[in-house]
Amino acid sequence: MAPVCVLVGAPGSGKTSTGQALAAALGVAFRDTDADIETAAGKPIPEIFVDEGEEHFRTLERDAVATALGEFDGVLALGGGAILAESNRAALAGHTVVYLSVELTDAIRRVGLGAGRPLLAINPRATLKYLLDQRRPLYQEVATLTVVTDGRTPEQVAEEILQLLKP
Repeated sequence: MAPVCVLVGAPGSGKTSTGQALAAALGVAFRDTDADIETAAGKPIPEIFVDEGEEHFRTLERDAVATALGEFDGVLALGGGAILAESNRAALAGHTVVYLSVELTDAIRRVGLGAGRPLLAINPRATLKYLLDQRRPLYQEVATLTVVTDGRTPEQVAEEILQLLKP
């Protein structure tokens, strides 16, 4: 069992909204590893960061990614930082991974001032620019497909992915 496709990308790239639209179009379920982490921890991600720290969150994230890749067959969205772990990048090998590319201007417009996003709590613009610059090569490394999301609706992005997934 394997996901139809795995969506990766920075905060604000549209992983959740595009993933939900894509799953609906394909007639499959949608799953977000961030939601899995919150369910497993019994609290929202910002509270995990405050109470246990980022390293604990990343451990939960590695477990959530491994579990979802092994047991889920719909459209799977990974948290923006999931690709930081070598084990997660290795686990993505052999899967159809769609990198949702977004530039800083659109990402900021979509995430606002970082409410509910612990890594964007202080100086969201500078932090998001740093995250985009740092993570872009890792997203590209794991991607089998890349779709630009700037200036597009989740439905438009999902439609392009549908076309790319056709044999």
